[in-house]
Amino acid sequence: MADLQTIEEKIGNVAGKKIAWFGDYNNVARSFKQASKKFGFEFIAAVPPALHLKADMDAHITDDAEFAAKDADVIVTDTWVSMGQEGEKASRVELFGDYRVTAELMGRAKSDAIFLHCLPAYREFEVAAEVIDGPQSVVWDEAENRVHAQKALMSWLLAQA
Repeated sequence: MADLQTIEEKIGNVAGKKIAWFGDYNNVARSFKQASKKFGFEFIAAVPPALHLKADMDAHITDDAEFAAKDADVIVTDTWVSMGQEGEKASRVELFGDYRVTAELMGRAKSDAIFLHCLPAYREFEVAAEVIDGPQSVVWDEAENRVHAQKALMSWLLAQA
């Protein structure tokens, strides 16, 4: 929800936007796919062919990162090595190398596209430093919105008790 809030704050209503995901088809990617149906945006995930079966059957999946990025309003990635996967770091870096978000990849998106990453980010692995630290990055606003989204959820849950 914080990611969608950030998108709407930065570039307007998420409906009709193209959101492109790069890397592992993980829980964050699945959440975007589910949200795309509810909120009316296009979602495309660029993931290695070995992971296509891991993806949702109705997801728009490609192994072509440049195709996924073309005319995107939002470029999103996540860490390639999550907690518990530290021993797989070398193989995961090799697997996802073609899905790194670079300035060149951002250049395939719309000129006013924004970059999201739920953090922590590993510069020069899933995202180039010039992207995450660049003018299209909204990761710090996204992190702040995550705090507000969690507070709202806790308030709602406590009101149900």
